[in-house]
Formats: sequence, C-alpha cells, structure tokens
Amino acid sequence: MMQLIADRKDIDFVLHEQFELSQLSRHEKFSDFNKTVIDMIVNEARNLAIKEILPTNSIGDKTGCSYENGRVTMPSEFKAAWYQLEKGEWFAPAQAPEWGGQGIPETLNVATQNYLFGANLSLLMVAGLNHAAGKIIETFGSDRQKKYYLKNLYSGKWSGTMVLTEAESGSNLGDLTTSATKNEDGTYCLSGNKIFISGGDHDMTENIVHLVLARIEGAPKGSRGISLFVAPKFLVNDDGSLSEQNDIVCTGIEEKMGLHGSPTCSMALGSRGKCIGTLIGKENKGLSIMFLMMNKARLMVGSQALSCASSAYLYALDYARNRIQGSVPGESGKKSIAIIQHPDIRRILLTMKMYTEGIRSLLCYIANLEDKKKLTENVADKVRYQNLIDILIPVAKGYVTDRALDVCNMAVQIFGGYGYTTEFPVEQLLRDVRITTIYEGTNGIQAMDLLGRKLFHRKKELYKNLIDEIDITLNRAKATPALEQMAQTLDNALTKLEQVVNKIDPALQDQDVLLSYAFASPFLEVTGDIVMAWMLLWRATIAQDRIENKPRKKELDFYAGQIKSAQFFIGSILPVTLGKMASIITFDGAAIEISDTSFGGK
Repeated sequence: MMQLIADRKDIDFVLHEQFELSQLSRHEKFSDFNKTVIDMIVNEARNLAIKEILPTNSIGDKTGCSYENGRVTMPSEFKAAWYQLEKGEWFAPAQAPEWGGQGIPETLNVATQNYLFGANLSLLMVAGLNHAAGKIIETFGSDRQKKYYLKNLYSGKWSGTMVLTEAESGSNLGDLTTSATKNEDGTYCLSGNKIFISGGDHDMTENIVHLVLARIEGAPKGSRGISLFVAPKFLVNDDGSLSEQNDIVCTGIEEKMGLHGSPTCSMALGSRGKCIGTLIGKENKGLSIMFLMMNKARLMVGSQALSCASSAYLYALDYARNRIQGSVPGESGKKSIAIIQHPDIRRILLTMKMYTEGIRSLLCYIANLEDKKKLTENVADKVRYQNLIDILIPVAKGYVTDRALDVCNMAVQIFGGYGYTTEFPVEQLLRDVRITTIYEGTNGIQAMDLLGRKLFHRKKELYKNLIDEIDITLNRAKATPALEQMAQTLDNALTKLEQVVNKIDPALQDQDVLLSYAFASPFLEVTGDIVMAWMLLWRATIAQDRIENKPRKKELDFYAGQIKSAQFFIGSILPVTLGKMASIITFDGAAIEISDTSFGGK
C-alpha cells in the first residue's frame, strides 16, 4: 500500500534507531515518553493528517481565500480540520502542559510536523503561527499577557500572527515606520501599515493575537529603536472576555503562486486612531526578542519544506511503480515496463530519496539538540548544543528549502506532462514549497548569516563544534570496512572545506568583504552538502550494523536503501561539491566588478 506524506518506516528509523528518542524518558522532564507513547503520538498525528486534514488540501488550493468588507474567509472545509487540531492539542505540543501544551520532546514534534504540515501546508502554516506568537509571550510577556493570551493561543481557541513587514522595510526591519504613542494607562496607540502578514485575518477563530513591531516616539533610529507589542483583533476585558474590535484591520489579501488556502494580508493599524497595543518586554528591544525566537521559526520553515518534499517523493515513487511506458533500453519491441525500471527515472528517484531522508535526519538532529539542552545541567554542554543549533539553522532553513524545491521539481518531471496538470498533486506541492525559500529571511540572508555571523563567531568555535560532531561519524564509518571508502571521501571534502574557510577568513577582514559575500550562497550550499553527506553516512553506519545482524527481507531492503542513499550522495554529489569549493577558492570578482550598466536591459 502506498505511503502518504511521509514514510513511516523512515520516521521510526530516525526516532528510534538514529536518535534513540525513548532514552529521554530516563529524565523526569520526559519520563512519560517511552517508545510505546512515542509511537502512539506519531500514529495519532499520521491518522489525523491523512484521514482528516489531507482531503482539505486540494480543496483549499482550488477554493482559496476571499476578502470582502475588511473580512477574510478561509475555505469552509478548513474549520473541521482546525477543530480536530484543537481537539488533539496540536497547536503547541512541545510547550509546557501548564500553558496548554503536551510537553513532548522537540524531536518528536518535528517528526509529527512532517505529517501535519504535509497534509495541508496552507492551514498548518496559519496554525503554526500560534506556537511562534505564544512562545514569545511565554518568554517575554507580562503576567497579564500570559494570563489572557497564552492558553488561548496554545489551545487553538485564538490564533496568532507576526505583524512585521512593511512595503519599504522588507528584510531590513530597522527601517520600519509604524509608530507607537504611549497612553496614560501604559498602553500604546499604534499607527502604520504592514504587508505580507500570514493569517492577518481569517474566520477560523474568535480572536487573533497580533504581535506588532513598531517604533515608540522618540526612540533611536534603526534597529536599536524597535519595540514589540501585542495588539489583538478584539480587545480583552479584565475577566478574559472579548471587548470591542481593535483598530487593526485587513485591507486586502495577496493573489499568490501557492498556499492559496492561507491568507497573506495587508494590514492597517490605527486608521481611526484607536489601535491599542501593550508592550512585550522592554522598550526598544523588539528586534532582539524576535531574533531570539528566529531559530525555531526557521526550523519550522525547514519542516514545512520537508513535508512538501516528502509528499512529492512518495507520489512520484508510486507513480513510477505503476506508470507503464517503454521497454528496457536496448530491448526495443520487448514487453513494456514500469518507468521505475528506466535508469534515468531511478537516478531521479534516488536523488529525491536521499535528500528527503537526509533532511529529515538533520531537522530531527537540531530538535534533538534542543531536547538535550533542556535536560543537561552542564554549562559547557549547553553552550556546545546551542553552538551546533546556531550554525546549523541557516542550513536547515536555506539549504533544506532549496533542496526541497529541487525534490518537488523532480516529482513533476517524473510525472511528465501529467505533473504539469492539476489532476495530480505534485504541481501544487511545487507551487506551495516555493515560498519556503523566501519567508523567514530569504535564503540569501541565511547564507549571509552563516558566513558573516556564525562561521567566525568566537574564533570559529561554532564551526569547530560542527566538525567535531562530523568526525564522530567519520571515525565510526572508517572502522566499518563496507563504509570506509565513503568515509574517506567525506573526510577529503572536509579538508577542502577547511581550505575554503581559510580563504574567506582574511577576506572578510579587509577590502574583499563584498567579494566574500558574493560567495555566501555558494558557501551555504557546499556546507549543506557536507552536512547532508554526514547525515546520510550516519544513517548508513546504523544500517550496516543492522544488516550484519541479518534482519528479515523487508528490513534488509530498508537498511540496504540507507547504504545506497549515502553511496549515491557521496559518490555523485560530493565530487560536484568539491568543484564548487574550488570555484569559491578562486575568488573570481566578476559579480562585484561588473558595472550596473553592463548588466544591459536599457
């Protein structure tokens, strides 16, 4: 039977064999989460996703959202799915039970997101904002803000948004002009216009809790003068009941390439002079608060991309097994065969397989670091875990979404002409996944973050921690005869990466800084390739151990597939990666040196 959204066997492999997640139950914080409970939670997420939410996905894509008289309506079929999410407590499962969460490990949360996001990304993208908004209020909000907003957000009774972007201040939030004037009662009047606000208005919940970036009158210019506010759609009375509608309204929604079921709104604040907000944290600390939450947001985008890639791969795999076309090359006139037997199709499928598996391991690895960071009392370990998270987040957002886009594109190719039609789901997946390379910081910004902020931070401490982790897998693989050659190939690539780092380091310190940033995206890509090879080799070392214990046929096929994924990536992708690293080392300056007029177009 065809697997939908995600390969359950692979999820089990990652949770139980790669990360041995049930071992966390030895700690009091996660004592309830033994293997039985973990499997039960994955089952619940899978059943909910496939049976209740997935049927709404194509409906939402075709129906889309509507805007009329300042109100946004989402597809009516989404309401039942939202209710099921609320009933199952899926809005903030990794958050503390005292605020309405389930307290599950972050690793398990990422695994269940694969199913939920994959079922209907438009709906779950809006639902996922509840966790982001709630986490900020939980961490930085006042007691009153926590009392009135937190459980309502984490339960899904209300929804949340991040009201950040303006027409003239996209990625550079320091240029925003939305203003805040302090009132005598300690609240603020907000005034301004925002764009690209996901879930800015809809009819899924009775209230929407907007988190708004604005500049208090008299605040310093630039990013140092930005503050963060809570401005709900409906104001909240002291007893928790809803009061009058706040002066924050949707003025229109975007017609988009994908995510048709998710409203992307333009918002007007204070057009009648009565948009009331309350300050979160301290004045002028809004951007620093947002950046502290950015890791989780970018990891979530990586999870969204994985869900699209995972679904696309499984659809393409099923189609290739059932689509009869042509005969074995070199045997014209013979019996027609399923296209999975054609060499080029097999190459594409294996490419899709290895990226999907490697991405799943990477995202769960970062989440597992978050779990370990929560549990350890050792300060040095906490620092090391955070270092690894920080340096891998640009990869988990930037590299992962680029590769997920590639996988969805390959799925369309597997389907041929049918893949370009709405009759099959892969064309929607390709449209929907495209946004993941753009929002929460474009992938170019992720590359600049890796190169300019993470790579040389604290004398390359983050980078060295990453190399140390990769070396653990390398040493294990080198001690396994069947994997020794693959390990050596990856080791050689690491040596080349060090040469690239040594080339960039001094250039960032002098007049070549612009030239260095011209190679930021290629550097992110080669770093991602190294990390992907590491993840796949890690999986292969586990699989090889299992193979030596002579498992049953079905398990043997799965483990053999892990070896082939690593073999294909390290044998076919890493040689290209070496070429990319060689091109970075040349430090060719054409992109910087060319004049604006030489680009042509006039």
